[in-house]
Amino acid sequence: MTTKIGFIGLGAMGLPLARNLQRKGFAVCAYDIAADRADEIVALGGARAGSVGEAADGADIVITCLPATPHVEAVVLGPDGALAHMAPGALLLEMSTIDARGTDKVAAACAARDVAFVDSPIGRLVLHAERGESLFMVGATDEDYARVEPLLQAMGKDIYRCGGRGMGSRMKLVNNFLLLTIAQVSAEAVTLGTRLGLDIDTILQVTGATTAQNGQLHTLMVNKVLKGDTAPGFTIDLAHKDMTLAMTAAGELRMGLPVGAAAHAVYGGARATDFAGKDYSALLDYACGNAGITPPRT
Repeated sequence: MTTKIGFIGLGAMGLPLARNLQRKGFAVCAYDIAADRADEIVALGGARAGSVGEAADGADIVITCLPATPHVEAVVLGPDGALAHMAPGALLLEMSTIDARGTDKVAAACAARDVAFVDSPIGRLVLHAERGESLFMVGATDEDYARVEPLLQAMGKDIYRCGGRGMGSRMKLVNNFLLLTIAQVSAEAVTLGTRLGLDIDTILQVTGATTAQNGQLHTLMVNKVLKGDTAPGFTIDLAHKDMTLAMTAAGELRMGLPVGAAAHAVYGGARATDFAGKDYSALLDYACGNAGITPPRT
């Protein structure tokens, strides 16, 4: 029997994931507030839902891939939300990047309705999702993991079990804190090198051959901003949201993250400008603009 999937949230990351599921033989009923985003799923033989409830009705597994905690809580826990339409025994696969308390709240609400819950935030970039090469950080019981593993294998490449419910969300918080801080430092380093008169190809070649090598400079920026492409895969606005999640978690634990706090402030400044909706690789252009120089391009 074909597993029926209700997929809610067809943004930059959600759409390629849903597309991969439909291509791999799952029956996807997709919903997004921008209805035309489901066109590709319909063209592949899937269905378009007219509402969150319609996507969840009769689904064996409901997947949510949404921007932030308030969106997840509204879509899942609202009076006509997904959970209100899910039958006992169904499973919610929550793939958004949200705060740990929000994950725990949704997991508890699912348990109260006898609905299984797995949190599985996504790693890597949109270009990886499009190629079916995403990474997943999974929080689940063994039983629930067995139910979602075929879906994760259809959507991506690498799956990491991080612990029980909520641990995938916590791992994603740590992962994004690290990569977003590195992205800002990389932007500053390239800006400094450019001011010093170094060619961008030289910067990339040398740093790529030492332990300075990192995915934010040598994969993200090479494939995005250094090609002149700042169309959003993951916006600076959302990056600021993720940095805020990490800083809030640290504050609740009475921890200081001084370097992270500085990077967080840069994201806050950038999102107050026209850079808010640009890809976060555009941190390079933002740093160059502040330094009064033309951003380098390969």
